[in-house]
Amino acid sequence: MTEHSEQEQIRRDSLRQLQEMGIDPYPAAAYEITANSLEIKKNYSPDLGNYQHVSIAGRIMSRRIMGAAAFMELQDDVGRIQVYVKRDDICPEEDKSFYNIVFKKLLDIGDIVGVQGFAFITQTGAYSIHAKTLTILCKSLRVLPIVKEKEGQLYDAFTDPEQRYRMRYVDLIVNPHVRDVFVQRCMIINTMRNFFNERGYLEVETPILQSIPGGASARPFITHHNALDIPLYMRIANELYLKRLIVGGFPGVYEFAKDFRNEGMDRTHNPEFTVLEIYVAYKDYFWMMNFVEEMLEQVAIALHQQTKVRLGEHEIDFKAPYRRLPMLEAIKEYAGVDVAGMDEEALKATCQKLRIPINKTMGTGKLIDAIFGAYCEKHLIQPTFITDYPKETSPLTKQHRHNPNLTERFELFVNGKELANAYSELNDPIDQLERFNEQLKLKEKGDDEAMYIDMDFVRALEYGMPPTSGMGIGIDRLTMFMTNSPSIQDVLLFPQMRPESEG
Repeated sequence: MTEHSEQEQIRRDSLRQLQEMGIDPYPAAAYEITANSLEIKKNYSPDLGNYQHVSIAGRIMSRRIMGAAAFMELQDDVGRIQVYVKRDDICPEEDKSFYNIVFKKLLDIGDIVGVQGFAFITQTGAYSIHAKTLTILCKSLRVLPIVKEKEGQLYDAFTDPEQRYRMRYVDLIVNPHVRDVFVQRCMIINTMRNFFNERGYLEVETPILQSIPGGASARPFITHHNALDIPLYMRIANELYLKRLIVGGFPGVYEFAKDFRNEGMDRTHNPEFTVLEIYVAYKDYFWMMNFVEEMLEQVAIALHQQTKVRLGEHEIDFKAPYRRLPMLEAIKEYAGVDVAGMDEEALKATCQKLRIPINKTMGTGKLIDAIFGAYCEKHLIQPTFITDYPKETSPLTKQHRHNPNLTERFELFVNGKELANAYSELNDPIDQLERFNEQLKLKEKGDDEAMYIDMDFVRALEYGMPPTSGMGIGIDRLTMFMTNSPSIQDVLLFPQMRPESEG
């Protein structure tokens, strides 16, 4: 049998008393709302005499009883407003039920109620609703964390990150400002979607369960399809399916997708994440750089009415143009070494000299990437396109038009972190198969993040894919940057966590 705390038992006793009085604490009927707290505070005027027949609903966040009157603070989805309850108004002589409910404290902090009445301003200047009727809409059986106020600032006892992420529903009640991040996240996605739609690109959906986890270098989650009796993988990327649609004749396609990677978790990584991928025919990575700059400018303005965004101790300016810096030039600038033309052994020696940890599975591309990660990324605070990556780490990218050892790829870095990844897409099926085979050799060497071979994708390329540019951008990380959130868990409503221990 479940044990309840003393406070929870008091609430359950109140619930029972309400039911014995013939009051349903969980009524089925809809409750009509005619205004919200913010609207009343912005528009009510005693001179106009408006809001004299208003109906609102929300959660009781505080209450105090003063003789024959009571004051409650009601919280709805946009703010809080005071409710004034006078005993004689809601408790006529012939019916004392609501006297018992309000003044005998059968209503608790956290209960959801509907209030009908008229707006007024108290002598202390507080916007209020004078209740004429009070309706119980939902009885709360658990005690909310205590909210304290000091010098006009609210402080709450619900500050432990693990509790907040695990019980987001309580976090949103006690800390309503947390909702702002998720409202802004929605604005980011809608701004991007409108940006794409205005240019005539088609939003599509591609499979989440895939027989081959393609499109990226990452460790997948594995599941099993019982009816087909085959293993399936949660997608690590949706790239190869979107490019199949370009083969099929669509001029531009995009998808906001949930991807899954069975890898580490930290302040910037979650195993389930949202990514935007877009592919446009007859374009290259130079065009895509301009496209990304324009898109991020619009996102920043939509959220902040300007291109400058505060991010920790930095002010990031998303106004175009962004710096464009080839990867090998970045290594020369920040690490002080020229790795152009180095073979694997020379790169290993360079890494050892620079005190960069390496292992035997790393080829030339990963060695170069390790140097870049250790010495360059932390300097890339303002938006910067790092371009022209090694071929080994870019198996889906077209070979650079001027250097056969490099590819036409860029990553956008902001605040020292990768935000977007884009290519001039490889559309030569013979070259693509050779690149896949090179990835197979890396996998045999022990690289468990090397790509799988997708022969159906190679077959699609053999039918012909026009020159194409594609780009992927992490929505979770973009939201972190645009909302000045220090952790990815702060921009996910329900981040992945260990199950609660039963002890």
